[in-house]
Amino acid sequence: MTRGQAHGGRRTWTLLGVDGRAYTSDTPGTLGGHRRARLYGRLDCASALRALARGPYAAHRVFFADEATAVAAGYRPCARCLPRAYVSWRDAARGARPRGREGDSPS
Repeated sequence: MTRGQAHGGRRTWTLLGVDGRAYTSDTPGTLGGHRRARLYGRLDCASALRALARGPYAAHRVFFADEATAVAAGYRPCARCLPRAYVSWRDAARGARPRGREGDSPS
């Protein structure tokens, strides 16, 4: 997906919607993702930036307006830059209840 393009003097961005389809937006996305891995994370994620520097990752890069859209499109949170969201996603995917801090009693 293209991060930003100029059209008729105004800048637009290509984002993915809840249906996983690309659309043009007047505002940039707040999260980046990887189409093949079906994951999303912060735009400054160290793991994504390293993968982008290696090259092939960019061909599968997508952008989302917000976290709710990424989740609705079927993407999971990045374990590196969104660790709390990842743990919640992982526990839900496993059918487990979320863990509290050590020493917390289950309610």
